[in-house]
Amino acid sequence: MILGALLRFVRPAASDTLDFATLYTRHAGLVHRRVRRFFPAEDSEEHVHAIFLRALEKQATWRGEASPTTWLYQLATRYCLNRLRDRARQREALAINAELPWLLPAEAPDAAARVFLEELWATLDEETTLMATYYFVDGMTHEEIARVTGVSRRTVGNRLEALQATARQAAGEASP
Repeated sequence: MILGALLRFVRPAASDTLDFATLYTRHAGLVHRRVRRFFPAEDSEEHVHAIFLRALEKQATWRGEASPTTWLYQLATRYCLNRLRDRARQREALAINAELPWLLPAEAPDAAARVFLEELWATLDEETTLMATYYFVDGMTHEEIARVTGVSRRTVGNRLEALQATARQAAGEASP
């Protein structure tokens, strides 16, 4: 683990600074499981390392009194969703430049449902996408999502209801 060795050199400067060697040791499994919800196993280690490097860059955003688990979970979720959005943008660019054969993807497209969801999620704001991920992918309750995102339970419910209406409308438009 190259990242683990790198993180041993990071020393906390203050009492509310994260000890990244310990953070990695304790939470790499959690981050790895999070990444596996979005990406295949063969890509997961690379994504886990990228998330911990991102955590190192973003350590100023961690509040000393907050749980590092929650903070890492949010960083990992945002990272994964951003990678999915990047894929959607790449597909858009490929569609625009379809006549350029060297830009075509090398692998077969994913199942229709996955493509539909990726396209739908690419149109959503970040907070709604996080809420949807917590609810539909992780199975969290509205109350748990409200605690993690810092909004009311009712706001979570309203956002998810609006998302479901949008998805139904988009699915209706996509149906022949």
